[in-house]
Amino acid sequence: MTLIIDGHQDIAYNALTFGRDIRRSALETRQREANTWIPTVTGETLLGWPEYQQAQVGLIFATIFLTPARYKAGDWENQAYTTPEEGRRLARAQLAWYRDLFEREPDLFRPVASRSDLEAVLRPWQAAPARYPDLTHPVGLMLTLEGIEWMQKPDELAEWREHGVRLVGMVWAGDERCGGMYYHGGLSREGQRWLAALAELGFILDITHMSEAAALTALERYEGIVVASHSNVRALLSEDPHERHLSLQQIRELIQRDGLIGVLPFNRYLRPEWKNGDPREQVRLEHLIAHIDAICQIAGDAHHVALGSDFDGGFGYPAVPLEINTIADLPKLAAGLSQRGYTSADIAAIFYANWQRILERALPE
Repeated sequence: MTLIIDGHQDIAYNALTFGRDIRRSALETRQREANTWIPTVTGETLLGWPEYQQAQVGLIFATIFLTPARYKAGDWENQAYTTPEEGRRLARAQLAWYRDLFEREPDLFRPVASRSDLEAVLRPWQAAPARYPDLTHPVGLMLTLEGIEWMQKPDELAEWREHGVRLVGMVWAGDERCGGMYYHGGLSREGQRWLAALAELGFILDITHMSEAAALTALERYEGIVVASHSNVRALLSEDPHERHLSLQQIRELIQRDGLIGVLPFNRYLRPEWKNGDPREQVRLEHLIAHIDAICQIAGDAHHVALGSDFDGGFGYPAVPLEINTIADLPKLAAGLSQRGYTSADIAAIFYANWQRILERALPE
């Protein structure tokens, strides 16, 4: 089994919204939530620290994610904001949650904000794979901002850099500065000013959730590293009304920029016609592998695709491919990739080495 770096998980959001304890096993959390409202709105959890150990997930891009109030899914959503002040308060509460986790559980989770942090977290995993429960390693969490629509001035970004955030997505829904899934449009002059501020501070720019027009402008103008942390290939999907996934032009531009695309195994992002209640056999890991392969065929190598599971990001079990019960099953991708002709070096690149390369370039000393 090879190490895995996962490019996207909403850990604090799930803890503060649903009371999920990431230290517990996914199966224990499912038992605790059985017969409650939680699985009806977000599915059964796919995540837990024991499952990270079983899957060899050594590093996760852990988000600070808020919902603009007008897009709330229900009254249960307590991480939604209506004003910039409310957004700052909620974002700081998620940051505080991560800091408390690092302080209380250093043997389970550690922050990654520098190259030395990265090396310290990955070294044990690369020296000896975890064998849960007999041999375990701390999981690194690198903090990210998934959408900054709640910020008012680019000057606010420096605070989050100081707090250890290293990757930023400008939008989740979109606004007048930058088009997104629900607010269509491009990157305005004001948005380009924000883009310059992000580059000056050395953030990795995440174009996931940006409209295609905004993303293409960012790919042309951003003076820094650009990735799509959790997006699939639009050309393989029968529909994508929100431009949620990447066009072939976006993929080519990312490759040209030596960027990276993290693919995600959500059934509706693999077969849009799939609905909750449909037979699970309709979506298999081979559908996710098709997206990986499409990116590799465009690039001519396996150096520009990775994993960004988005597990528990508004979906959970059973809305994942048939072979997946929890994140512990993510390594099953290796067998399917091998059958497609991918070498062990290719699989290692997709599972962790591509993200590691990006982080070694982006993180400060």
